[in-house]
Amino acid sequence: MPQPASARSHATHQPFFQTPDQRTALARQRFFEEGTRPSGLVSESVFQSWLRCCTAHLRPADAVSFEPVSRSRAHASLSRNRQLLQAGNTELGHMEASLGGTDCRVLLTDAQGVIIHATDLPQTPGQPLLRAASRVGVNIAEGHIGTSAPGIVVRTGEACTVAGGEHFHQCLQDLYCAAAPIHDIHGQLAGVLDVSVEGGRFSFDAAAVVSTYATTIENRLLQLQSSEQLLLHFQASPTFLDTPLEALAGINPDGRVLWLNGAGRRLTGCHMEGHPTVDSVFGSSIERLMDLHRHKRTQTLRLPNGLGVWIKGRLSGSDGADFNHAVAVEGPSTATSGHLHAHSMMTDTTAQGSATDEAVSADRPSSSVERATLVDHSQRLIEVT
Repeated sequence: MPQPASARSHATHQPFFQTPDQRTALARQRFFEEGTRPSGLVSESVFQSWLRCCTAHLRPADAVSFEPVSRSRAHASLSRNRQLLQAGNTELGHMEASLGGTDCRVLLTDAQGVIIHATDLPQTPGQPLLRAASRVGVNIAEGHIGTSAPGIVVRTGEACTVAGGEHFHQCLQDLYCAAAPIHDIHGQLAGVLDVSVEGGRFSFDAAAVVSTYATTIENRLLQLQSSEQLLLHFQASPTFLDTPLEALAGINPDGRVLWLNGAGRRLTGCHMEGHPTVDSVFGSSIERLMDLHRHKRTQTLRLPNGLGVWIKGRLSGSDGADFNHAVAVEGPSTATSGHLHAHSMMTDTTAQGSATDEAVSADRPSSSVERATLVDHSQRLIEVT
């Protein structure tokens, strides 16, 4: 009995589905040779990247040149991204140490796809592509090297992986990469973290690893960019505080929520349209939230959506410094409504002595000692150190 056409087609194509590489080969055949959509064979992000590359008149057989941008542009990129590099300094070291037993390389790009950090590994003869690409100043955006994980993230702002033949250009099909975005306090793309290997697939979940480190760097960047704000750390379990899973929020002196990280948006259900009030997001007043900083201990809070969270707070200076241990300083009366004052930073426990008796408390203003702003504390910290 003859088989139906659909069954014959399925039988004909079945061998292509035995391995990921065979599925990718079939996807390339359908897209590049037959001009049809490779549905179910590659991710939508890869397919859309292929379309953009074709629209840009790139050809799969073209050679790719990993030429660095000009020295002046590379220097400008490093200067513009000092905070991002500062935020990633520790975590990049940890990530590279973790991957030290593999052939993977870690790349960090700016928002335009220019590499601002690359793993310094021995010159491995078996990695000619990574050796050429992993240099500060090389632009690996989609418009320069076609489809790649970091290139897609630069374009879309969404995490992705690109494996072997999923790269648009044939000469890059030995590469396997996973990348994740890093956002700033405005919700804009600040950079892209990527891990790549050449000549074989990852032997671990690279997407999970790069996502964890990207989140950690992003959380650090958000705090560095938070000038004179009350920073809230919260989660549905206290175990997750001070981990990449913690939710973060930045509150200004007027009681407005300036930003939430991804975990914060998911827990509160707030999509950050404008700058909502703390009452609408946290169901609490700015005064009560400031108490979190004064008491320096984790407390429980019921959000307006009914979810209970463990929460703690701290104040940041104009440079993102932690003022949990800041002390009041004397100075002229320069208080303005745009500053968080020292009375908000005074702890419940004070040192003994007449100096303490004259200090400004949270509830009893003093006419002889003015409250210093966070700017004053930041300047004092700089002078002392």
